[in-house]
Amino acid sequence: MKALLTGAAGFIGSHLSERLLSKGWEIVGLDNFDSFYSRETKEENLSVCRSSKQFNLVEGDIRDAECVDELCGKENFDFIIHLAAKAGVRPSIEDPVGYQDVNIKGTLVMLEAARKHRIKKFIFGSSSSVYGNNEKVPFSESDNVDFPISPYAATKKADELLCHTYSHLYDIDMTCLRFFTVYGPRQRPDLAIHKFSKLIESGEAIPVFGDGSMRRDFTYIDDIIDGVLAAIDNCKGYEIYNLGESQPVRLDELIKAIEQALGKKATINRLPVQPGDVRQTYADVSKAISKLGYSPKVGIKEGLSEFVKWFRKSS
Repeated sequence: MKALLTGAAGFIGSHLSERLLSKGWEIVGLDNFDSFYSRETKEENLSVCRSSKQFNLVEGDIRDAECVDELCGKENFDFIIHLAAKAGVRPSIEDPVGYQDVNIKGTLVMLEAARKHRIKKFIFGSSSSVYGNNEKVPFSESDNVDFPISPYAATKKADELLCHTYSHLYDIDMTCLRFFTVYGPRQRPDLAIHKFSKLIESGEAIPVFGDGSMRRDFTYIDDIIDGVLAAIDNCKGYEIYNLGESQPVRLDELIKAIEQALGKKATINRLPVQPGDVRQTYADVSKAISKLGYSPKVGIKEGLSEFVKWFRKSS
């Protein structure tokens, strides 16, 4: 099998590329090495992939229709796995136009390539942020997601609608995966667990927005990749799946767990809750369990232990 995988140099994309390569896939990775975090970090993410003859990286932008069209025209792809996006809830509030340009236009370019080149299997990396401040927990795929509270979330919701439209009109098997707060080795440096670990390790105060009662459904990278692989194996029609741990953790409990994993105490700088931050995320994964055989295994303490091993080795 051969896939075009966008965002291949990123956190989730590099892990997924490695797993697919280990299963004998050919992977063409597309990544523009966006300056959101360092090129050096992304190059390190790809170190294992680059050692494989089955992996080819193309440096390019998902908005570049000519580049994407040329790639899809010369390669016989079985799948497009579209993970590339302008990431982050808080930065999207300062740059809503930029997020719309990359996340919606870029996704439309990928969908058009699938339509034009008759690539009949498409996996899209969505986000738990589409649920907004949903009062009903856990969050189910059938819940109303018409009320996003950040531009980033709005782009992911819009992309899901585009995916449905293309699946319906052009007979493309389309699976949208709503990822819930993914962490583990190679996690982006702007995300809480990585950022907190770095600050605690260096003796600096960590910024905590609110009273610590916000809850997140932290999901270990290996569990996410298992879920993506199961979705690839069962990509039929149009489906949306939550991929989470279904065990939300309070922010203050997370900090204690990071302290324990690092063997150091945190200094906390309390700040007001930020616009766009949701109160909680909590995945109902019953659909993924029943239809995909999804079975998350790594709890927060074990996952943090693995993250800290990587963090200290890579620092």
